[in-house]
Amino acid sequence: MISRADAIAALSTEEFDVAVIGGGITGAGVALDAATRGYSVALVERADFASGTSSRSSKLVHGGLRYLQTFDLGLVREALLERQLMVKLAPHLVTPLPLVVAAFDGARPDRLVGVGLNLYDVMSVDRIRGRRGLRRGSEELTDGAAFQDWSPDRHRTIPGDEVVELIPALAPRRPTSGYLFYDCQTDDARLVLTVLGEAERFGAVCANGLEVTELVQEAGRTRGVCVREAATGETFVVRAANVVNATGVWADRLRPDELHDEAEVPRIRPSRGTHITLAHETLPLVAGAIIPAGGGRSIFALPWLGRTLIGTTDNDYDATDLDHVRPAEDDVTYLLDAVNEYFATDLVPSDATGAYAGVRPLISTGDPKKSVDISRKAELYETSSGMITITGGKLTTWRRMAKMAVDRLVEREARVAPCRTHEIPLGQAVRAEDLPRVEGVPDEAYTRLAGRYGHAAHDVLAVAAERGELAQPIVASGPTDVLAEVVFAARREQARGVGDALLRRTRLGLLAARDVAEPSGDAARRVARAMAPEMGWGDGRIEAEAEGFLEEAAAEGIVPGP
Repeated sequence: MISRADAIAALSTEEFDVAVIGGGITGAGVALDAATRGYSVALVERADFASGTSSRSSKLVHGGLRYLQTFDLGLVREALLERQLMVKLAPHLVTPLPLVVAAFDGARPDRLVGVGLNLYDVMSVDRIRGRRGLRRGSEELTDGAAFQDWSPDRHRTIPGDEVVELIPALAPRRPTSGYLFYDCQTDDARLVLTVLGEAERFGAVCANGLEVTELVQEAGRTRGVCVREAATGETFVVRAANVVNATGVWADRLRPDELHDEAEVPRIRPSRGTHITLAHETLPLVAGAIIPAGGGRSIFALPWLGRTLIGTTDNDYDATDLDHVRPAEDDVTYLLDAVNEYFATDLVPSDATGAYAGVRPLISTGDPKKSVDISRKAELYETSSGMITITGGKLTTWRRMAKMAVDRLVEREARVAPCRTHEIPLGQAVRAEDLPRVEGVPDEAYTRLAGRYGHAAHDVLAVAAERGELAQPIVASGPTDVLAEVVFAARREQARGVGDALLRRTRLGLLAARDVAEPSGDAARRVARAMAPEMGWGDGRIEAEAEGFLEEAAAEGIVPGP
C-alpha cells in the first residue's frame, strides 16, 4: 500500500466518484469492485483496517451447515459458490479444511447429519459445465469454469482409526466412525489487507485513522465526508459524488437520525462471538471437529496457524462499547465446557494461549413483533441523501455484498460497468520452497510467510535481510512470526502502532497473547523499537507505544483467565 501520508494528501486534495466508509472486508470489497469498474475511489477507516468484526471471525470460508436447518438454501448455495471462487482467486489465503463429525460407543454417524451433508455436496458443485457465457446475476463467466478449479470431495463415512488420525485429541474416547467433509479456512485480517492492496492497484486511495465526523451535503444530497485525523485532530473533507457506508455493526451510528427516519430501514442488533486459542499440543488437531455444545448449538475446534481455535458463541450484545469487545468469562467457560466434555479433557481458562471476541451485525426490522435473526443475509438500503449502506452478511459473501452496493451505483447512474471481481486475483500465490532463504529466518517460517503474503513474502524477506535482528521470531517460543513483518507492516501496510502489528498484520495477539502482553512489556517494546525508524519514534514514544499496547490488550481481553 502507499504510505498513509501520501494517501491523506490525495484524499484531502482530489475529488472522487465514490467514498467508502469502513475498512473491513465489506468496505475493502466495495473499494475493489468500484475501482475495477472504473470509478475513482476513496476509502477511510476510523481505527485500523479490519480492526472490527473482520479480524474476529471464526476464520472459516464456508456455506454454513447450520443454515440448512432453517432451509435457507439460497444463502448456503451462494456462500458455497463464493467459497470455491475464493480458493481460485486467493489460493494462498483461502485453503481447503477437512472437518469431522465423529460418532462414539458403536453408534453410526447421525443420519440426519448425513442428509444435510449430501445436500451440502450437491449445492457446492456447479452442475452446468463447459457452457460458454454462463451467467450468474450480472456476472459473465466466459468459459463456464470459474467455479471448477477447486471442488471439495464428497463427504464420506470414515472408520474410527481415521477419525483419530485427523483428530488426535479424540484418541482417549476411541471414536468408532465419523463423517468427513470439507470447507475452507482463511486469515481474515490478511484477506482484508490483500483486497485493499488489489483495490489500490486499480487506483483506490485508502487510509486508516480517519474518523468520519459528518456527511457533506449539497442540495440535500451527500457529496463527500468530513474526517478527523486520529493523531493530530485535524479535519478535512473528502469530496465524492457518492458515499457508501460499509461500517458493519456501526452502520446505524452514522447519521442515525436520517437512517432511523427512513421507512423500512433495518436496525443493527449486535451479537457477540467469542473464541479462544490453545496450543496444538494441548488439543492436537489435523482436521476441524464439530462439537456439540450447550443450548442445542455446535461449536468448532479448528487447526489454525499452528494453534487450535475454539469458537464460537452467539449472544446478544447490548453494551454500548463496540470498539473494545472483551470475551465474556461466561462465554469462555461455555466453550471450555463443551471442549472438555467432547474430548474428555480438563482444560481451564489459563490453558488458553489467547482469546478474542467480535460483534456481528445481526439485522432486525426494528419492530419487536416482526424482529427476526437474519444475521448472515446482506442488507442494502439507500436513504434520502443518497448514501448507500451495506451491512449484515458474513465473511464468505463479502464479494457479493460489495457487488450489491456497486450495482446500485451503476444502476442509478445508468452506466455500463459489469462486475469484474470474480476474475481479479487476490494477491499472487507463491510456493514456500521458492522463497529465498535469509540467514536467521526459521525454516518453518517460510510456509507461514508464503500463506500470509503470497509473492509479497519476497519483500518481507528483503526486510529481514537488512539486519540480523529482523530475521528472528518476535517471541522466542510459539509461532514463527518474524520481526521483519512488523517493519514491513509499518513501511508498507499503514500499521500505526504495536497493536496494529500484533493483532492484525501478524496474529500473535490471538495466538500468543500471554507472550506479547506479558506485564514487563518486553515483547511489545521490542516490536515498538523495530517500528520506530519507520514511524520516527524516539525513546519516549517507544515506551509509550509499548505501554499503549498493554492497555489495548487489557481492554480487548486477549489473555483469558489469571
